[in-house]
Amino acid sequence: MTATGDVPFVSAVKPLVDAMGGEMLPPQEAGKDDVVLHWEGREVIAVRLPQLADSLDHILAAMERGQGMPLSALDRKAKQEVVRILEARGAFSVRHGVETVAGALGVSRFTVYNYLNRENAAKGE
Repeated sequence: MTATGDVPFVSAVKPLVDAMGGEMLPPQEAGKDDVVLHWEGREVIAVRLPQLADSLDHILAAMERGQGMPLSALDRKAKQEVVRILEARGAFSVRHGVETVAGALGVSRFTVYNYLNRENAAKGE
């Protein structure tokens, strides 16, 4: 990004765009599904949002970085907490979300469903 790279707003939103797996591009290259961001009255950057499944991969990678280890290396309680957080973020509404999370955690789909059921039972649902 050349002309807009020096805009403080672009630097400020870059970590968010990166965390969700989006792509930043010049506003003139924006497609109809891209989000054009304005700063001080002018278009400075467009954000191409990822497909939902790609977002889940980025969320899992960020959680791994935050844990400092592969999610599969976590203990059962920590894995349950990961599932709770992911459920709150809507990860299981994504097609193949349970399978993707199970793979990242190194558990079966059945185990993920058990974690979800346990969480819902604890809430009284």
